[in-house]
Amino acid sequence: MTEHMLSAEPTHSVWDRSLPPRLRIEPGDTVAFECADASGGQVRPGMTTGELLAIDRTRIHALTGPVWVEGAEPGDVLQIEVLATRHGGWGWSSVIEGLGFLKNRFHEPYLFHWQLDGESTSSLAPAVVPVRPFLGVMGVARASDGAFRTRPPGPFGGNLDVRELCAGSRLYLPVFNHGALFSCGDGHAAQGDGEVCINGIECPLDVTLRFHLHKKQPLAGSIVEASEVVAPDSSADAWVVVETGTDLADAARTATGRMIDLLVSRWGFSEIHAYILCSVALKLRLSQVVNEPVSTVSAALSKQILPDRELFPGQ
Repeated sequence: MTEHMLSAEPTHSVWDRSLPPRLRIEPGDTVAFECADASGGQVRPGMTTGELLAIDRTRIHALTGPVWVEGAEPGDVLQIEVLATRHGGWGWSSVIEGLGFLKNRFHEPYLFHWQLDGESTSSLAPAVVPVRPFLGVMGVARASDGAFRTRPPGPFGGNLDVRELCAGSRLYLPVFNHGALFSCGDGHAAQGDGEVCINGIECPLDVTLRFHLHKKQPLAGSIVEASEVVAPDSSADAWVVVETGTDLADAARTATGRMIDLLVSRWGFSEIHAYILCSVALKLRLSQVVNEPVSTVSAALSKQILPDRELFPGQ
């Protein structure tokens, strides 16, 4: 099990399985990723709103990677364990005309700068915002040829914006290509559910990830195993099914259905009992509502109400 380092540059801002891997690793290896902020280093402390409007938006979601995982094949599951995150002491949030959940109300462009003081920020006084860094984008190459913008997430992961993916958590992704071709970026120091203005606290982020491979395991889409190490709140210690779609209700139904399937296959519930358990204990939340035309729903069940399980035991 080897430790690797991967610098941010050169970044890429598309999913494209023809991109050559920048690093090759073995299952069990650890990689320290240097990730630029979502703008790819174009936004800087003290920048004006006018300067923000002039950045190259094709560079948004500047990702570090791809990483080739030896032995990964279509039909496998890639497990990504988030070991550590470290921000650089600053971040930014913005309002852009025509974007955001309340775009009909907020029209004027605006850029806000954050000073990050360890585990919190008082930049938006009198509020004191906890700093809980995570990567908004973690994913593997898509199954189809071509270059695809990173804004919409999918079964491959991608722009999930699920704030539970802090240090201590695990992400499980289905593999669609040999080597998996994993990339990551879009660091957030904090984010509310929905990411309603279009940004969290965008920031450069150094992240240490450990990779494991589960051979020939069917998985319909992303699953997050959040840990209590993340934060002492009701959603931190949970199994989280992530689903994206153009119809919010359909995405929520699919996420709920996948959670029922998970309860049946891993905990031995009958379907009807799994359905009832979801009705009394499932937390359905909006992880993002701003990547139109798609929204992302997270369906979470606290680990405290279920016996301990490894998602893929014995591997």
